[in-house]
Amino acid sequence: MSTRLAVFDCDGTLVDSQANICRAMEHAFATLALPAPPRPAVRAIVGLSLVEAMALLAPELGTAAHLALTDAYKTTFRRMREDGELDAEPLYDGLVAALDALAADGWMLGIATGKSDRGLAHVLALHGLTRRFVTLQTADRHPSKPHPAMLHAAMAEAGAVPHMTAMIGDTSFDMAMARAAGVRAVGVTWGYHREAALWSAGAQAMAQRCADLPACLAA
Repeated sequence: MSTRLAVFDCDGTLVDSQANICRAMEHAFATLALPAPPRPAVRAIVGLSLVEAMALLAPELGTAAHLALTDAYKTTFRRMREDGELDAEPLYDGLVAALDALAADGWMLGIATGKSDRGLAHVLALHGLTRRFVTLQTADRHPSKPHPAMLHAAMAEAGAVPHMTAMIGDTSFDMAMARAAGVRAVGVTWGYHREAALWSAGAQAMAQRCADLPACLAA
């Protein structure tokens, strides 16, 4: 039987991390004496790699400033983690039960995220999820979403093929990445992009609750 692989985004799909992301982004902009972008704009770029995110948040600035903002964000987030200042990043309701149901149905599980390796490892360890995932793909080793590199690597590691793979995420970047890789695109409505944006980006199924995920993947 061929491997079935369900690849999850992290921020906005597995955990609600917006509070920490917005706080770190505001501090990064303040470090460069720049006005902070509004929080809805920050939530809209969650999922992208940092340099790409900074370019969208501050398009009037050049590459050097985008790189400086990226460094400031990383430094801030690392300090917040080390000083115990991170807010809780809760799992979405019903997430663990959905993962259990997918595993019981024979799905292998993976992650493709704009987080760093360190950031992802922290979140998974915090919630006791590390051993559930057979492949972890992050922004440290791949181009930003919606480039399909993370999904290509995830399938290679898991021994899966596109028609047996699904990408589950809350942003249009996740849906576009899924379509670029030729895998099933499953949107979730509890994250940071509107449902209409997910459909427009190529979603083929939509979960309104975590409990909907097994049926979305089976369809």
